[in-house]
Amino acid sequence: MDRQRNRGRVALATIAAVCAAAALPGQAHAADGPAAYTFDPAAVAVRGAETNADAAELKPGSVYKSSIEHGQKLYYRLELDDTTDAYVSAVAVPETGGKAAYGDGITISIRDLDDNRCSSYDAFFESAEFPRPIAAYAHRTVKEDSTTCGTGGTYNVLVERESKATSSPGAWDLELRFENEPALKDRDSSPTEAPEDWPSASPVPPAGKQKRTGGSSFYDATGLETGEWVDDIAPGQTRFYRVPVDWGQQIFATAALSNSSKSTEYLGNALALALDNPARGHVDDATLSYSGAPNSVSLDPLPPVAYENRYDSAADVSAMRFAGWYYLSVTLSPEVAEHYGDEAIGLTLKVKVVNDSGPSPYQGDAGIFGITDEDRDMAKNGLGASEADESATMKTVAAVGIGTGSVLVLGLGAWTLLARRRPASAAVPPGAGGQPPLGGPPQPW
Repeated sequence: MDRQRNRGRVALATIAAVCAAAALPGQAHAADGPAAYTFDPAAVAVRGAETNADAAELKPGSVYKSSIEHGQKLYYRLELDDTTDAYVSAVAVPETGGKAAYGDGITISIRDLDDNRCSSYDAFFESAEFPRPIAAYAHRTVKEDSTTCGTGGTYNVLVERESKATSSPGAWDLELRFENEPALKDRDSSPTEAPEDWPSASPVPPAGKQKRTGGSSFYDATGLETGEWVDDIAPGQTRFYRVPVDWGQQIFATAALSNSSKSTEYLGNALALALDNPARGHVDDATLSYSGAPNSVSLDPLPPVAYENRYDSAADVSAMRFAGWYYLSVTLSPEVAEHYGDEAIGLTLKVKVVNDSGPSPYQGDAGIFGITDEDRDMAKNGLGASEADESATMKTVAAVGIGTGSVLVLGLGAWTLLARRRPASAAVPPGAGGQPPLGGPPQPW
């Protein structure tokens, strides 16, 4: 789970930070600008196989970095039991500055060894035909009445890339995650039908705008809570944000672009807004047209988070199946630069989360499929996972620094005390062993 992985990240980051703190001035160098997509530093490199017999195994609670070429179909392997619901997601990251066509994208599926699909989902560039990170997940969910994918054993994850001949041919990076869903408190009594009705009117967020700068990936997504948030976005850039949504809560989101005086050129799909769930499963998206005047777009009304949403046939409803951090991403088309210049345009996000938090259906710690008071504080303060890791790291570094300083002080004190207690016959004669004479002039070193 993420919270367990954070301990490992903090430990690794602490070592790096301590080493950096000990480095001489001038030895540290800043990176040459921010990366287009910040991969989770805990990601382990893994190579997809073109035959399932050669597939590398993915471990639960882990994140991986891989890549996929034009037209490739790549296999990875899972070992599953016969009771746990499992989720594998893939975030596809096309090369920066490349081209994408309508229908380009990825499909991810989990299959048994007879090639029966447990589930299959895709993420494609459709109305907004420009490269940006896109996410999809597949799952193996155990149902009592299911005869497919219900047994324990080896399963295949298949990631397939579709790209047109006019698209950029370079490899796409992949960020893969494998998460197990916690066990239910009482599976026998859990609902098996999704709710049919829910409030669909978007409530008005509280008045008062606040500045928040979005991250560059799921990993460093900026925390948001209910409110109106001001940022800016440059052509070709993707901003990531994350919002804690607990059981029984409902999220509404709107993205708005400010006006520009540089042109009135109409662009049909200038901005893409997307929502993904805690397992990086796609929930909903929307696009915004732009002609230099202020304009906004909202996600469709979505149901409150509920375990039983998974039984709905609509993909957007089914994806609202667990609590946790929900991710908003906003991308401005690179075509905007051709008519409005390279400068960033004002971006406003209106976010509203309604309803009180309900009880978790899981046994024990829900991991990424739950919300804690710490998560709410992170959203209130605008922290992403990377900043939370950094904060924890610096606290550890401070403690290590204080501890190290204390040890040095105690060590010097002990050395001084021992020196004073030395018998005169054991003392080193002045000038012996290359030491400077006591009380003499300073010696060159």
